[in-house]
Amino acid sequence: MKARTFLTAALLALLAGCAGDTHHRILISAADQRMVVFRDDEKIAEYPVSTSKYGLGSRPNSNATPVGLFRIKKKIGEGAPAGAVFKSRRATGEIIAIDAPGRDPIVTRILWLDGLEPGNRNSFDRLIYIHGTPEERNIGFPASYGCIRMKSVDVISLYETVGTGAKVLIIPGSIPPQFRSQTNL
Repeated sequence: MKARTFLTAALLALLAGCAGDTHHRILISAADQRMVVFRDDEKIAEYPVSTSKYGLGSRPNSNATPVGLFRIKKKIGEGAPAGAVFKSRRATGEIIAIDAPGRDPIVTRILWLDGLEPGNRNSFDRLIYIHGTPEERNIGFPASYGCIRMKSVDVISLYETVGTGAKVLIIPGSIPPQFRSQTNL
């Protein structure tokens, strides 16, 4: 029990104290393909996500999802409709339907991550985002090319909740039991 309490304290301590948004923190579990959002010390949301189908890591050109501590450096897509397509972080004007066949662009919103540890400092240059995907049927399974994918409705909610500077912790393991939802979202 002491190990679990220590892990919880360590996670909250790592996520605390950041420039910009100092109230919100995000925990992402690659093992669970889940995201938990906190305001101060209270869990306020949980979402299914998709991490990379190429595993975890920070090597350039690996298409892997990096792990460790990050901050949201930039937010892109304010006011864009669900399904709005972004290319090079600019809205193209195209809107794509959920699960549209043959298409896999970045859609709806982008929260651009900046790595805060030596092993993930290249994440901003690697263009690692939390973003919407039209391939919502694959949410909950490793399916991305390095980014954290979300359903459009979920990434809009997250975008409206957290600000730049909010800390993000991506872990390879499971979300600690006290932070897990009792139901599948």
